[in-house]
Order: sequence, then C-alpha cells, then structure tokens
Amino acid sequence: MQTDQLDDFIALLTDVMAYYGKHTSSFMIDVWWGACQKFDYEQVAKAMQHHATDPDRGQFAPKVADIIRVLDGTTTDRAALAWGKVLDVMSRVGAYTDVVFDDPAIHAAVEDLGGWPKVCRTELKELSFLQHRFQEAHRAYTGRGQFDYPRRLAGDRSPDHDYERRGLPLPAPAVVGDQKRAALVYQGGGGTGKSNIHFVSLQVLGNGLLASPVRRLEAA
Repeated sequence: MQTDQLDDFIALLTDVMAYYGKHTSSFMIDVWWGACQKFDYEQVAKAMQHHATDPDRGQFAPKVADIIRVLDGTTTDRAALAWGKVLDVMSRVGAYTDVVFDDPAIHAAVEDLGGWPKVCRTELKELSFLQHRFQEAHRAYTGRGQFDYPRRLAGDRSPDHDYERRGLPLPAPAVVGDQKRAALVYQGGGGTGKSNIHFVSLQVLGNGLLASPVRRLEAA
C-alpha cells in the first residue's frame, strides 16, 4: 500500500474491529500498518473478509498474525498468476519487444533471471525450473514491498542511443495488464534491479573508506 492509502486502511481496520466490538488505538494502527503496508489494499481487505467468514477463527477479532497468514497464501497465488501472465506474453510478444507489465515484482523477478530476452528463449525442458525461480523471486519482492526494478523489460533490439542518434522514436513497448497500473510501474522504475558492484583497494576496504571507490561498476 502507498502512504496515501493510510486513511482508507485505518477506516477498514476501524470497521473490522467495530464488527467485533473492539476499539482501535494509535499503537494498534501502527502495528497493523507496519505489518500490512507491503501488501495491496485490496489484498488486505479480502484477507479481513476471509478471516471474518472463517468458521474456526472468524468468531474472534483478527490479530496481525491471522491476516498475515492469509496474505502469505495470497502472495503464493499472486506469484502463480504472475507466472501465467509472463508465460503468455513470452509466446505472444517474444524476445525482441520491450515489455511493461502492471506489476513491478514481475520486472524485478525477470531481471533476476537474466532479462526478458533470456527468459523468452528458455528451452521447454527448463520452463519448470524457470517457473520455480520466478515464483520464488516474485514472492520475495512482493513481501519486501519496496525494491528497485527496471521501468521496462528491454527486448533484444538496438540500444536506445542508436535510435536517438538517428532521430528515430523508440519502439513502443507492449503494455501488459491494466494500463494505468503499468504506467505507474513505468514511472516508478528506473533502477536496473541488480546490485551495484564496487572495486576498491584492500587498503580502502580495510580502513572503511568506501566513500572513495577506485572504480565502480554498475550492472547495465
């Protein structure tokens, strides 16, 4: 959830607790927000409803652990759905086209797997292993909440500067899923999704002077 959804979240939590005859407090809201912020508002609302209708646990007011238990299952389902979306686009769009999904965790996970062209060219016998790696990465990023990711998954085409040098517009990417959410993904991206690598001397490393690297390499 984004910070601007805090009021909606407080209203949701207040309504849920009122259903059980409970009151909310500032401390309670802080604890719940800290635990649930990494999930989508819609996911949290559905998890609250799931708890309320649970024959065993639903007779008691939900604790944070109850909702997180439900949401952890939700992230597994979401990862499976995300893989299905990726698999579909791999066959329909292919390795040569830039792609912007409506889920930043897809961008981060695909980048971890070597990038869009490499994923698209995975041999059929390797798809099961690729699916496992993708879903593990997707769940990890979804659980983290905030992370760096590339704003688009670059296809196997000429680099941007070739188009700019010739005065040509960049090829239009394939936008997958909800266009408004995909636009937000594009606007919020920018990092490579990979860890920066720094080369420093042993003396600098030993002295803790990492603010003065000898040479720095950032994954492109």
